[in-house]
Amino acid sequence: MQESLNSKQQGDSAFRAKDFASAIDCYTRFINGGTMASPTVFARRCLSYLMIDMPQEALGDAMQAQLVFPEWPTASYLQAAALFALGMDSDAQECLKDGTKLEAMRNKT
Repeated sequence: MQESLNSKQQGDSAFRAKDFASAIDCYTRFINGGTMASPTVFARRCLSYLMIDMPQEALGDAMQAQLVFPEWPTASYLQAAALFALGMDSDAQECLKDGTKLEAMRNKT
């Protein structure tokens, strides 16, 4: 468990330093450790993939973040970003609408 948490912390440091390849490696170790599913780890790895022009991988992580936390609008927004990068603009627009709806529902409570 401690090794998994260390991987996450190292990934966070690499992410903040804009060392996206290292962040991906660290977050992958955390995810593969399987101790817990973290939507924020998937989100940060998604953003890291987007920053190094790997939108298909980013889309997969955005979808995983949504599976872990279905009510999280950020997961929809990340999917939209990945879909835009893949040239799938109409699908991206749908994800933006979904994210906006989730955000509106969240703000009502």
